[in-house]
Amino acid sequence: MLGPDFILAKAKSADRRIGIGAADDLDRVEASVSIANSSGYGRSRVYRDAVEMVKDLRMGELEAAVRGSLDTNQVLKAIKSEFSLPSVQRMALLQPRNGRMFFFAPVGVDEGWTYEQKLELVTNGARLMRQMGVEPKVGFLSGGRKGDQGRHPAVDRTMEDAAKLAEACTKLGIEASDQQILIEEAAKDCNLIIAPDGISGNLIFRTLHFLGEGRAMGAVVLNIDKVFVDTSRAKASYLDSIAMASALVGARK
Repeated sequence: MLGPDFILAKAKSADRRIGIGAADDLDRVEASVSIANSSGYGRSRVYRDAVEMVKDLRMGELEAAVRGSLDTNQVLKAIKSEFSLPSVQRMALLQPRNGRMFFFAPVGVDEGWTYEQKLELVTNGARLMRQMGVEPKVGFLSGGRKGDQGRHPAVDRTMEDAAKLAEACTKLGIEASDQQILIEEAAKDCNLIIAPDGISGNLIFRTLHFLGEGRAMGAVVLNIDKVFVDTSRAKASYLDSIAMASALVGARK
């Protein structure tokens, strides 16, 4: 079953080379690295420069990288530049307080705005989940219940997208359903939840993590052939994000 213990068990391998970024909180990052290394979650190295870390990842000096506390925009810019990407796709691993763990996307305000982008997020996310030994069960969220059709054009578009996306994924062999606006039901039934767009996705992520005291292990970048785990600078420890990066390295081998 998908959960912290599942990830930590897959993270055990002392020889995986992992980089993690540090800005002003070097002591906090180094403390996380020390615990991760002694716990057998790879061998981590601290970077103060986003470009250097992402370049080492692309060149194979690192098997995985974790954003740590480096600036988001600098890191995303470095990933786009080094991997020649027009945009970055991320899928977060979340666990609401007293709830079950699930993957969630989009988490960036500029991600997942079109039908095509959301379908690509799911197909890339499903591939990664299967590499980890987890069969995806996708729930698409929209702006309302079926009875809300006609109340607002923007809501109608999200509802139409959710229904079409669920049908398209089913045809691709990915179990998927239209969960309407019922995120509380999707969280019970699905292990990959897709928000209607990047803004609502970012708000859901921040509400669950920062206000609801949920656990966020990190957000993996889906559209590169290397392991990169994005993190929040507000984390008290980066141990679980380092472990997630190590687990993903093992899954992709």
